[in-house]
Amino acid sequence: MKNYRMTVQYDGTRYNGWQKQGDTDNTIQNKLETILTRLTGEKVSVNGAGRTDAGVHAKGQVAQFRAETDLTEAEIRDYLNRYLPDDIGVLLLKEAAPRFHSRYNASTKYYLYRIGKNKAAHIFERKYIYEYRGETPLDTAAMKLATLQLIGEHDFRSFCGNPKMNKSTVRTIYSIRITETEDEIDIGFFGDGFLQYMVRILVGTLIEVGEHRRDPQSMDSLLESRSRRMAGPTAPACGLTLMEVRYS
Repeated sequence: MKNYRMTVQYDGTRYNGWQKQGDTDNTIQNKLETILTRLTGEKVSVNGAGRTDAGVHAKGQVAQFRAETDLTEAEIRDYLNRYLPDDIGVLLLKEAAPRFHSRYNASTKYYLYRIGKNKAAHIFERKYIYEYRGETPLDTAAMKLATLQLIGEHDFRSFCGNPKMNKSTVRTIYSIRITETEDEIDIGFFGDGFLQYMVRILVGTLIEVGEHRRDPQSMDSLLESRSRRMAGPTAPACGLTLMEVRYS
């Protein structure tokens, strides 16, 4: 049985996230598995590198599955793209090493969160950006200062959206890059992995810093508290995109 790796793009607006769920078939994973099972005649399980939340998008999701078929890589990719919904597409599909796993072998995940400052400039991208409506502009210098305390290996339980999480909440953030243009603020997160809602809670907390409602020097104490109640709100899903997954 061959092991396949594919790069998938999707607009997550109308889906209940990546992960297959018992009470709905409206997930990215389910759409892919349904078509691959139809193609091979046997049940196929698809593993994603990141379990994106409902409403979150992906430009570089990496997925992996095992299947027995005589079709070429290009034929499998084309079959998927023929029957997938218009808002899901497979960019690349190649046979992978037998032991390759899209999630467990990933070394770096890159998420981008976009904050809009000018509604009129984003009419055609409104599903992929969070339009900020604060009374005063965000102080990106303060936000950048706050990120310095978040870099490195930390227990990010304060930024975990799952209150019943019983596994390790230690993760490593390699860098957080904040760039500002006339019309938007982009925040890029590079790390070895992210907890449920973690990036969106980090963004919500950084927005509070940018509004001068939270001290940028308070991130250390926030991490030490290990309390979700101490962190900021969860930023809207629409602004978040999984851009790339890297492997050693």
